[in-house]
Amino acid sequence: MIRPLTPVTAVEALLDDVWLDLDELCRAAGVSAPWVHEHVAEGYVAARAIGPRDAWRFDAAALRRVRCMAQVERDFDAVPELAALVADLQDELARLRARLRALGAE
Repeated sequence: MIRPLTPVTAVEALLDDVWLDLDELCRAAGVSAPWVHEHVAEGYVAARAIGPRDAWRFDAAALRRVRCMAQVERDFDAVPELAALVADLQDELARLRARLRALGAE
């Protein structure tokens, strides 16, 4: 069975209704602000713009995605495009598993 690269923590579960600002996202994911700016600009990470460019907000899904991408880039020396693809595939696996559970097949 394929497991997520970074498991969902209790903190992430609590963040479902909370939005993080750029600094909070960077601290929670262990990445730099320039890393986030680059990945948002390329469309690899979704951010909700609130006012000026530095006033972005990120949800729990963005935090999970950033953590996954940063880990793939670091551990496998992967380019951002590949890390984004891995994050997309992990999201799709989670959706499919949820559907299977809902159907009682798993």
